[in-house]
Amino acid sequence: MDISVENCNNIDNGTITLKENKLNIKYAINGTGKSTISKAIIASINDQKNGSKELLKLKPFKYIDSEDHNPSVTGIDSIKLVKVFDEEYTNKYIFLPDELVQGSFDIFIRDEEYEKGMAEINELTKTIQEMFSQDKDIDELISDFNELSSSFGKPVKSGIHGSSNISKAFKGGNKVRNVPKEVEDYKEYIQSESNIKWIKWIIDGRVYLDLSDNCPYCVTNISKKKEKIAKISEIYEPRVIEYINKIVSVFSRLNKYFSNTTSDIINGFINTVDGYTDEQVKFLLEIKGQIDNMNKKFNDAKYIGYKSLKDVDKVIELLKNQKIDIAYYGHLQAPATREKIDIVNKSIDELLEKAGILQGKVNLQKNHIEKVINDNKEEINDFLRNAGFEYSVDIVEDAKKQYSIKLIHKDRIGDSVTDVRDHLSFGERNAFSIVLFMYDALKSKPDLIVLDDPISSFDKNKKYAIIDMLFRKGKSFSGKTVLMLSHDFEPIIDMVYHHRDRFDIPVAYFMENFKGQLREKEVKKEDIVTFLEICESNTKRDVNDITKLVYLRRKYEILNERGNAYNLLSNLLHKRDEPIIPSEMKRKMTLEEIEKGTKQITDESNIVFDYSRMLKSVKDDDYLKRLYKETDCNYEKLHIYRVLWDGRSEGAGSNVINKFINQAFHIENEYIYQLNPCEFQLVPQYVIDECDKQIGVS
Repeated sequence: MDISVENCNNIDNGTITLKENKLNIKYAINGTGKSTISKAIIASINDQKNGSKELLKLKPFKYIDSEDHNPSVTGIDSIKLVKVFDEEYTNKYIFLPDELVQGSFDIFIRDEEYEKGMAEINELTKTIQEMFSQDKDIDELISDFNELSSSFGKPVKSGIHGSSNISKAFKGGNKVRNVPKEVEDYKEYIQSESNIKWIKWIIDGRVYLDLSDNCPYCVTNISKKKEKIAKISEIYEPRVIEYINKIVSVFSRLNKYFSNTTSDIINGFINTVDGYTDEQVKFLLEIKGQIDNMNKKFNDAKYIGYKSLKDVDKVIELLKNQKIDIAYYGHLQAPATREKIDIVNKSIDELLEKAGILQGKVNLQKNHIEKVINDNKEEINDFLRNAGFEYSVDIVEDAKKQYSIKLIHKDRIGDSVTDVRDHLSFGERNAFSIVLFMYDALKSKPDLIVLDDPISSFDKNKKYAIIDMLFRKGKSFSGKTVLMLSHDFEPIIDMVYHHRDRFDIPVAYFMENFKGQLREKEVKKEDIVTFLEICESNTKRDVNDITKLVYLRRKYEILNERGNAYNLLSNLLHKRDEPIIPSEMKRKMTLEEIEKGTKQITDESNIVFDYSRMLKSVKDDDYLKRLYKETDCNYEKLHIYRVLWDGRSEGAGSNVINKFINQAFHIENEYIYQLNPCEFQLVPQYVIDECDKQIGVS
């Protein structure tokens, strides 16, 4: 799969190759455009899917005022779903207040076997589910029970809570059914179906009564009626009327389920003139208690399934307890109630006939969930131990029977860590994030997984622990199409060179951005060498003598062979007319020492070395500038640049510029194993651009 990117941030154009079902490592120095590649792929897929214009946000600033040169990405038609690990993913989905990663249950528990088990349990209990879905009366009964119960508000030691809807509606009597004499003229409005709107209408108009003796709506004289109109807003409050209407309505709908005696007493309560009595309250609370009990029975039956059965050893006993005995519900002794109870009990009886099979399926599901939880916990905790973290994780079920993954510190076993972001270091957060992302991505099954610089902030041990977790053979990204963008060379060393037996060998590339042109070159095992090997091979290359001698000197440094040959080369590159030995109070090298050094250099470089002749070359600025311009390798350009400016500060650039040039020159210090800088441009072009400015070449 070849993906081409054009006009995206600092990438004018370039093509990267992705091999499907493999890890594709794209190794590059900072500033190459690694994150741009990731953003461009995501934006392009989102644009195709949603019709958005995210890709346009990546348009280079140099083209921002142009209608042309719009960003484009091609070659991703087969990619429908991409999962990306980057800073945005961590901020959005990781370390939430109540769990480490969003959707813990879906990620760690809900697999194909879980779904199969739930389907089998649901098949066994479907008759009772179908009964509830087919009998709408029972659903409406449950809804009315809930509404009536909630109108009682919070429970108190005695009576009804003063702020409850039922108290607000009837404590002063039902003034909808019993309209006070002073406003009796308006009875038909007060008792109409639109009484709430009418009362709001009256209240809204009251503010205008003081402006005139005329009605604010019809402009007729109301001087003798003002007091009566005002009285309506004193007696009635829209919210109270709403409570009365709703509670009367729900009692009316439930009336057929009440016994005759209970129905009569309720009717007296909702039609009270002066408010309810203590006896009525006590009676209503008895009704509420029976309603709540029966409602729980209905709901328990409605939702019989794995969650309600998994904590019991004997399913038969639980199902028997789910049946409803109307003898215990004196206030609900009515034919309509008995009819609904019989329907529910019949469904439970049918389920009892399959109780043995059901219990077996429930136990299988419990065992599977327990195994999945333990396997996932063990994998993550093994990683945390191997990486040296003092944390572990647990997957727990809360009071609502919801699973989530929690973080535990070794000093607080049993208590999960809250405010995780405040407790974890930057590196710890990153490590947890990438591992949790792996499980999330495996669950999502995307066409492409993108890892944007996932491990560069870790020490060597943690880096390898993460790589092992992500790409080991088994439950990991092994066999998935993965694009890993990194400025860290160690994953390539570990997976391509050292541990080919432990991983599916990835495809690795070095990426370079040369003035907006993105290009890549595959990195093979034979390309991974020590710097000593680089010095030895490059000393024998067909390259100018000064560059060869620089490599030879670096070889002596690495081997700590600081004898005559090394001293002679150091003196030469520092342009000293007479070679000295700095470690011995800067004494002059003897003729014998110079001869020995000369012979060793000649033997090891294939150069007929002559100090005086070479000294003329390193002192010739024009010659060095010509060599600099003719050299294609950025690393070797720095060799020549440093020789050219050695010993003089004027015109050699600022301290800051010299600092990053020196750092780029010593790239070999980063890893024991590395790439040959003559075959892979490891020195950033912007460093060479600064050198060009100082030297005055273009």
